[in-house]
Amino acid sequence: MSRNDYIFTSESVSEGHPDKVCDRISDTILDAFLAEEPEARVACETFATTNRVVIGGEVGLSDQSKLTEYMNAVPDLVRGAIKDIGYEQDKFHWNTVEITNLLHEQSAHIAQGVDATEDKEEGAGDQGIMFGYATNETEALMPAPIQYAHAILRRLAEVRKNGTEPKLGPDAKSQLSIQYRDGKPVGVTSLVLSTQHLDESLSSNDVRAIVEPYIREVLPEGWLTDATEWWINPTGKFVIGGPDGDAGLTGRKIIVDTYGGAAPHGGGAFSGKDPTKVDRSAAYASRYLAKNVVAAGLADKCTIQLSYAIGVAKPLSIYANTYGTNTVDEAAIERAVAQAMDLTPRGIRTHLGLNKPIYARTAAYGHFGRAPDADGGFSWERTDLVETLKKAV
Repeated sequence: MSRNDYIFTSESVSEGHPDKVCDRISDTILDAFLAEEPEARVACETFATTNRVVIGGEVGLSDQSKLTEYMNAVPDLVRGAIKDIGYEQDKFHWNTVEITNLLHEQSAHIAQGVDATEDKEEGAGDQGIMFGYATNETEALMPAPIQYAHAILRRLAEVRKNGTEPKLGPDAKSQLSIQYRDGKPVGVTSLVLSTQHLDESLSSNDVRAIVEPYIREVLPEGWLTDATEWWINPTGKFVIGGPDGDAGLTGRKIIVDTYGGAAPHGGGAFSGKDPTKVDRSAAYASRYLAKNVVAAGLADKCTIQLSYAIGVAKPLSIYANTYGTNTVDEAAIERAVAQAMDLTPRGIRTHLGLNKPIYARTAAYGHFGRAPDADGGFSWERTDLVETLKKAV
């Protein structure tokens, strides 16, 4: 039997964390290519360290002769992303950072397995397994620890960027340990926040005085008590941040990006990958299906797993796990989600409208649990399959 009373912990990192800087750069480059050519193929990796950013990976365009033209725009894209995050420190400044662009043409051998032809439907961009998860413990149908860990950092970023709290820096990490009773979150047992600050004279207590009102604003009323342990900048000063303090890489925060460890993960990162890569698009589809299952009242919790083979269009398997919270048979849920959505790579991209420049915004504060945007961003957070699933079971 599953436990009903326990403490579960998840962490988040801000947009200024070194790995998130790299995710943002990779997704900014992806968006630029998709804005010009919706069927562009992009697999963009970024490395960042003191005063340097290195871009590598593969790009496929319908007219590869234009590749040089697109490559010339990359440095400005990188600088714009770093500027928006807020880095203007001596050893990592958007205007002076050295940029090396090593992007090149996509392998023809990869393209031949993925591209559609007269004889073959478009195949998946790689093999792999993808998981989606949803739970009714929050309004966003997300696990509470990761949802609120993200919310704290997003709020601090807002007040940093709008000038309300100019002493805060871009680099930050949060971590929440949440008490569950009868399977529902009821309070915070401990809270960890490490945030960069630009005033070297600030102590940990000074930083807490700045951030505590915003933390209390974000968390549900009553979740912070006299028994809650607070750990704000527990190592002391945190002035040197971002890639100057620690090197960053695209794709190293896959648990932060998803469910904070509350659900399985297939292992594939998202950022910098165009939506023919099922690492990204099928993970979005899995979340979309799991969220609609829970929103339809078919279960209180749901994990959906999909699996693919490179060059093969249809998923090899569909698996649902509802942790004993289901109101209908899990096999019926599996059949229903297969009927409700075309789960080929092309079908996913069409249903969710993924061939758009909507990815830079996903690079920090989670790919899931966000409100759908009017321009199609976070389309996988819609709950428009509810009635379809109810009828299918």
